[in-house]
Amino acid sequence: MTSRPILLIDDDAHIRLSAGQTLELEDYQVTALDRADKALPLLDRRFAGIVITDINMPGMTGLELLRQVRQVDEEIPVILVTGFGDISMAVGAIRNGAYDFIEKPFSADLLLDVVHRALEKRALTLENRQLRQELQAQSAPGPRIIGNTPAVQQLRRLVQAVAETPADVLLMGETGTGKDLLARYIHEHSPRRERNFVAINCGGMPESLIESELFGHEKGAFTDAKEKRIGKFEHAHGGTLFLDEIESMPMSLQVKLLRVLEERAIERLGSNTLIPLDLRIIAATKADLRARAEAGEFREDLYYRLNVVRIDIPPLRARAQDIPMLFQHFALLASTLYEREIPPLSAERVHRLMSHDWPGNVRELRNLAERYVLLGEACTFDFDDRPIPEREPAAPGLAARVDQFEKTLIQAELARHGGSIKDTLASLKLPRKTLYDKMKKHGLDKNDYKG
Repeated sequence: MTSRPILLIDDDAHIRLSAGQTLELEDYQVTALDRADKALPLLDRRFAGIVITDINMPGMTGLELLRQVRQVDEEIPVILVTGFGDISMAVGAIRNGAYDFIEKPFSADLLLDVVHRALEKRALTLENRQLRQELQAQSAPGPRIIGNTPAVQQLRRLVQAVAETPADVLLMGETGTGKDLLARYIHEHSPRRERNFVAINCGGMPESLIESELFGHEKGAFTDAKEKRIGKFEHAHGGTLFLDEIESMPMSLQVKLLRVLEERAIERLGSNTLIPLDLRIIAATKADLRARAEAGEFREDLYYRLNVVRIDIPPLRARAQDIPMLFQHFALLASTLYEREIPPLSAERVHRLMSHDWPGNVRELRNLAERYVLLGEACTFDFDDRPIPEREPAAPGLAARVDQFEKTLIQAELARHGGSIKDTLASLKLPRKTLYDKMKKHGLDKNDYKG
C-alpha cells in the first residue's frame, strides 16, 4: 500500500494514543509527537502526508506551526484540533491557510472523514506537480527524454528525483540507448547547469594518455610535458564529469578514481599539492559491472562507490510504443538540419518500424530517420535485408492486433502533424468525434506530439 503519513501533534498523551490508534487501524502511517517543533525536521515539499496539530501547546503553538509548515510548502494540509473557546481562532486560521479544524471531543468518524479528504487533496497536489514537471521536461530546450511508455515514465521520474541532488550516478544501458544524452539531461536539470559538462570516453583513449587527461600535469612531469595542463577533473570543477564506458578504465586508474570519489580532490601529475574539487560524476556502462567485479575485471569497491544511484535505461524494444514519436522527433531534427521536407510515413513503414527489434537502439532509429529525410521514398526499411521477426505462437488475436495497428497509425499521424487534430483528421479521413473516441480509447494526447 502507498505510504500515507500523518504527523499527529498534541501535548495530551491520551489524545495522541486514542487518535493515533484510530488512524493506524485504517492503515495510516502515524508519527505522534508531543511538541510542534519536532514536526518541522520531518517536512519538505515531497512530504506525501498531512499534519494534525492541537492549537494550544507549550512552546510552539499549533498556529505557529501552521505558519512554519506553510513556509516549507503552503499546500501541505494542516488540520487544527481546537478546544473550547478556540473556534473563532481556528476559523481565522483557515483563512490563513489551514485545511480544516475539528473540535474536542471529536468522534473517530469525524476524524477519519477529515483526514481522508485532506490526504486525497495532498495526493492530487503532488500528482499535479509531477505532471507539470514532466510537461516542462518534455518541452524544455536541450536534451529531452521522449516517450510515454511506462518504462520511460519511470525513467523520467527517477531522473527528476536525483537531478537536483549532488549524488553521483551510474547509468546502465545497451549501446545506443542514449546514455550520453541522459547524462547531459541530468546536468542541464541540476544546479550545476551553468558550469562545465565534461565528457570523456574511457574506452576511446590510450591507457598512456588517460591519466594525464583526467588529472592534468605540471610542466616537466614527463618527457613531453612542456607546459602545465588542466585535466578533465579540474575542468569539471563546479560542474559534471561524464565517464562513458567506465568498464574500459584500466584497473590501475580505477584505484585513483576511487580516491577522487572519496576525497573530492586530485593531484596533477608531477605535483604533491591536493586540489579540492566540487564536481558530480556520472559514469555510464553497457556491461554488468557487478559480474565484472566478481570476475576480477573491475574493482568491487569502485563498483559499490559508483552504484549509489543507478539508472537503468530501457532498450528500444522494451518501449516499442514510443517508436513513432521518436522517429518523428529525429525526422524533424534532420529536416531542420538538411532543409528537407519530411515525406509522409506510410502505414506499411510504421508497421516495419514497430516490428523491428532495434539492436542498435535509439541510435539506429535516429540514423534511419535521417536517411529517410535525405532519401525520401528511396529509403528502404529493410534493415539490411533482415526479415521481420515472426510473431510468437502466443501472439494476440486479430482484434488485439487491429487495435495495436490502429493506435500506431494514429500515433504516427499525430506525430507527423505536430499534434494538430485538424491535419490528423484530414490525413486519416475520420470524423472529429471518431478520432477523439479512438484517442481516448488508446490513451493518446495531442499535446504529447507537439514539436
